[in-house]
Amino acid sequence: MSDPVLQLDDVHRTIDGVEILCGIDWRVDPGQHWVVLGPNGCGKTTLVKIASMWLHPSSGTVDVLGERLGRTDVRRLRRRVGVASASMADLLRPDLLVRDVVMTARNAALEPWWHSYDDRDRRAAQRSLERVGIGSLADRRFGTCSSGERQRVLVARALSTEPGLVLLDEPTAALDLAGREQFIGMLADLAADAATPPMVLVTHHVEEIPDGFTHALLLRAGTTLAQGTMASVLSSALLSECFGLPLTIERRRGRFTAWAN
Repeated sequence: MSDPVLQLDDVHRTIDGVEILCGIDWRVDPGQHWVVLGPNGCGKTTLVKIASMWLHPSSGTVDVLGERLGRTDVRRLRRRVGVASASMADLLRPDLLVRDVVMTARNAALEPWWHSYDDRDRRAAQRSLERVGIGSLADRRFGTCSSGERQRVLVARALSTEPGLVLLDEPTAALDLAGREQFIGMLADLAADAATPPMVLVTHHVEEIPDGFTHALLLRAGTTLAQGTMASVLSSALLSECFGLPLTIERRRGRFTAWAN
């Protein structure tokens, strides 16, 4: 069996006496694409912050790409983990060129003047933009892009360093229906590409799960309700328990839909 790209063992996270995560065991292996699903406040964002090494657990162990959190230089290791989220767009200067937004990921930077870059770096950024279908936007200002385009730029940024793991924290939160569907289609294309590293998508909508994602982790109140393959986890019974509401889930043409009974 291959070594996991991400492994959490008995992870707890407590803030001001409140347990945000409680006893999380989770393993992501090569070739898998995971969805972390659950209601607001269940601990999804805390989990992805721990997985991306921006937050430490209160107890338990976290291994990322074969290195243990707390025993490794996270500044170096973070460059091997691509992260994209709706909130990240707010950290970037709107008048940056799209190419520069992607290129600066090489140094986990937000500004191109913090480090030196060359034509090889610019070509690599261009390839990442083309991979997510927006190569023509390289010379645009980031702030002039639509919400959907900005999220594609952030995915290109996450992929540009050839990471071993990609974490997507509610990337469709600010998108309209058309933008969301186009973005999900792009993620489905990435999932179908054998060269794409394992991805973890955090969401609270089953409609946002792209075709080609293989596994799901259901969180409720900071604990694991269920985890495993899509077929074993995304059932009406488990989804109803997860969200505290009688729900029916259906899958058509690779996509899920859920509604209240």
